[in-house]
Amino acid sequence: MNPLDDWVVDAAGALGLDPASLDIAGVLDLARDVAHNVARPAAPVTAFLVGLAAGRDGGDPDAVRLATERVFALLAARAGTGG
Repeated sequence: MNPLDDWVVDAAGALGLDPASLDIAGVLDLARDVAHNVARPAAPVTAFLVGLAAGRDGGDPDAVRLATERVFALLAARAGTGG
């Protein structure tokens, strides 16, 4: 495993989460797109917001996926309007 994988396993365990249920690539894609299209500091804040929304909506991988899709749609809308 690489350091990121090791960290995710350790952090997920500390938070009582199953690391196998996490979409790390999806989170990294989200953070990259937000950092490049909004601002770098927006990336971790957005990841946090997605986590909060997913927790509110049940916390399962589908809730994370839906929250992530909402943010990608917001990014696309902002790109289309120049906002």
